[in-house]
Amino acid sequence: MNAEKISALTSWLTKQELSGAIITNYHSVAYLSGFESDPIERVLALVLLENSEPFLFGPALEVNSMKESGWRYAAFGYEDHENPWLKLTNHIRTLTNGKKFAIEADNLTVARLKLLQTAFPDGEFSIDITDQINQLRLIKTPDEIAHMKAAGRDADRAFEIGFNALEIGISELAVAAELEYELKKAGVASMSFETLVQFGAHAADPHGSTSTNTINTGEMVLFDLGTMTEGYASDATRTVAFGNVSDEAKKIHAITLEAQLTAQSQAKIGMTASELDDIARNIITKAGYGQYFNHRLGHGLGSSVHEFPSIMAGNDMILEEGMVFSIEPGIYVPGVAGVRIEDSGYMSKEGFIPYTHTTKELLQF
Repeated sequence: MNAEKISALTSWLTKQELSGAIITNYHSVAYLSGFESDPIERVLALVLLENSEPFLFGPALEVNSMKESGWRYAAFGYEDHENPWLKLTNHIRTLTNGKKFAIEADNLTVARLKLLQTAFPDGEFSIDITDQINQLRLIKTPDEIAHMKAAGRDADRAFEIGFNALEIGISELAVAAELEYELKKAGVASMSFETLVQFGAHAADPHGSTSTNTINTGEMVLFDLGTMTEGYASDATRTVAFGNVSDEAKKIHAITLEAQLTAQSQAKIGMTASELDDIARNIITKAGYGQYFNHRLGHGLGSSVHEFPSIMAGNDMILEEGMVFSIEPGIYVPGVAGVRIEDSGYMSKEGFIPYTHTTKELLQF
């Protein structure tokens, strides 16, 4: 558990004259408590109180796991037939007479907020604690960065497996299955998101999914993948050639690589996220492909694969030492090719240090 961060949030509650906070995003719960679980449709909450010890609340079937996770305080559960919100708020009432609580407004659905308000009709839930949690997660400790480096090593291993799986007639799904299977055999418990493998023109859909498409010689292959290792995420993308690809595809790859390497080498503490996005975007725009780079340059990573900050136009957040994010420019020309090249890394006094290291040159298989 992260006692220092819990203490910081509790101090913030006191300054805001709040009785406590009900934290329901399972990523936030895992980050603060050390207990990792996706409750799916069930309720999982970490409750922080101004003048009492915090506690975990969730499905009864997970209470033992909560206690074994390193959580130092109380853990309570509810059975499936019970009203979780009523049981949760009744327990809060035994610990405090306060009625003003912060919530994670970007996570608690309207339906769940109504259930919470019904169970606690005299409670007030108008204050959002999301930004405070984001700020705590923003700067990584050396230990956190060490965990992410381990995740990067697993991502590099995944690329090697995926590249070696390419052969005439194989499907995108089969390649993804092969690399995930081999990683699991090696002890990697999970990917940080669903592995994306796209062949040829299919890769020109940047939000497409891995499909039953089979590979043909002369196609580019895009791999976007990451692992969860020691509780932290990696995320990286490489685009390779299967056989001889067109000059246009090679050109697109070269421009994307120039944009990625330039942004990575010029990232410095003190510049804004928007300025970093501009570095890569200007290279692609000047090459005539600006309209085909249609997403932000990068996103934060940590104990989840997408978190604060967003490296994009209009974001004037200053880059600081310890921030971790991706740099992933892409060019997606319909009917021709899609290329994205991505590393995850952390900001240091020396600049941006990637923790994924598979070569970004255009490999041919």
